[in-house]
Parts: sequence; C-alpha cells; structure tokens
Amino acid sequence: MSLPLPLEGLSAIVTGAGRGLGRAEALELARLGAAVVVNDYGQPGRDGSGDASAAPAEEVAAEITAAGGRAVAHLGDVSDFETARGLVDLAVAEFGKLDVLVNNAGILRDRMVFSMSEDEWDSVVRVHLKGHFNTTHFAAVHWRGRAKAGEPGVYGRIVNTSSEAFLAGSAGQPNYAAAKGGIVGLTTSSALALARYGVTANAICPRARTRMTEDVFAGFAEPSGEDELDPLSPEHVAPLVGYLASPAAARVNGQLLVVHGGMVAVVERPRVAAKFDTAKEAFGFEELDGLLTPYFAERPPNETFAATEVLGLKKG
Repeated sequence: MSLPLPLEGLSAIVTGAGRGLGRAEALELARLGAAVVVNDYGQPGRDGSGDASAAPAEEVAAEITAAGGRAVAHLGDVSDFETARGLVDLAVAEFGKLDVLVNNAGILRDRMVFSMSEDEWDSVVRVHLKGHFNTTHFAAVHWRGRAKAGEPGVYGRIVNTSSEAFLAGSAGQPNYAAAKGGIVGLTTSSALALARYGVTANAICPRARTRMTEDVFAGFAEPSGEDELDPLSPEHVAPLVGYLASPAAARVNGQLLVVHGGMVAVVERPRVAAKFDTAKEAFGFEELDGLLTPYFAERPPNETFAATEVLGLKKG
C-alpha cells in the first residue's frame, strides 16, 4: 500500500507558471499530489510586451494532466485586482477550495535610476508587488471566511518570490529591487495577520536560469553532459516550494529563504551592527561626525554578492 503524497487532497495556484520557475513549481506541486491552477498572462516579452496568450499556461496544465495529475489553465494578469479575484474563484470552483498560493509572476524593465521612466517603474512594481498583494488578498479572504464560518483546521500556504536584488542591490534594477523588498514586507505582515487562521506565508529568493535572467547568467557554464543538472536549473528551486506548501512546514512562517544549486539558506532579520548614544541631551552634527565617520571609515565598502562567489560558477 503506497503512502499518500505530501500534497494529496490540496489545491494550489501558481502564478506566472507558463515558463521557467513557475512552470517547474507547478509541475512539482502536481507531482506531490496537488491539483493546480496554472496562471500565466502568456506575453512573449520578459518586459511584459506582446500579445497575451493562453498557450503557455495550457501547455503546462496539459503536461500535468498527461502525467496523471489535475490542472486547469488560467489566462490573466494578476496585477489586475478583479483578475486576481477570478483566479482564486476559479480554484475554488474547480477544486472546492484553495490551499496553496505560489506567487511568481513578474516582468523586467531594467534601467539605471537616473534613466528610468515613470512607466518603467510603475509597470514592474505593479506586476510584482501589486500582483502579489492582489492574489494574497483574495486568498486571505477565502481562508478567513472559512475560519469565521467555523470550519475546523483551515489550511493555507503562501509562497512569495523575492530576490537577492533587494538584499544586495542591483544597480540597473531599482524598480525590481524595490518591488522585491516590498514583497518581503508583504510576506512578513501576511504571516503575522493570517497565522491565527491556519495560514503561513514565506518568501524565497531563487537563482535560476530562465527567460527573466538570461542576461544575468549569460556566459556562465552550463552542464557538459546530458545527465548533469544545471546548477541554475529551476528544478533546484521547485522542491523548496513544494516543502513550504506542505503540512511538514507548519512551523515555518514569515521566513525568507535563498535557494539555488542544491543550497537553501535561511536569512535572518536585520540585526543592529553598532549602537551609539549621545553624551548630551540630544545629538548634534559634531558629535555624530565624531562617532559615525570613523566607524564607517574602518568598515569595508559595501559589496554585492557575485554569482561566481556563491554558486561556484564559471563563465565560458
């Protein structure tokens, strides 16, 4: 007699699941037993350009059903409030309830801060940050409503997608870095607000070779053999999403995890590095200058995390 799968009997939404990370995550959740709503807007450009198409989401849903799973495709832009409502409604209509929400949809419009247009800022923040909020809002309404109606043991899991761009900075992505930082704030706030209803919320910072990151990882070595898994493969990320979606992760809440290439790191909340107290009633310029200027002069300059340092990758 076979053991039940970790996500058997659960239903999930994965946004931006037509390609790359979202596709790998949707396939993993289905492999673990979940019924999946595969959401994607299907635009060909990673900047959100081009005509919307149902084909990417439909192809992933078909791949899941062909493997014996349950899936339905959803064409829609989650940065639209009503579209997000319809996405959650679809999961409930198709599978009876929603248990897992994986937010992954995003676009890129890279530019230095002094060159970025208002639209380039707004569009990226809208899709990433507002898109995460929209789906989280309607999923939270669903879970809270069930709990308020007296349903015992309401189950909810949110897995959001942040980025190391917010941790280490990304000079050509002020919009993306800001949105990803906002997603962490949304995650920790949601974790606190929803815990009483049986819901957890966590965020991941993945590194993977996808359409979104083709420039970032261009030139980094790829597997030389057919059986060798790319260290930057989305398949390195998907198992963590499956774990966070499962009952096994019930005690994991409000956490930020970096994942790539066979590595998972739990990121601590910021800690105080130094503390200075005034010798008077209040600080003045001269006292601050005498305390802070020497302190920062002795510290090494800020360094961004290089992919080669953490991943051990080589260009060529």
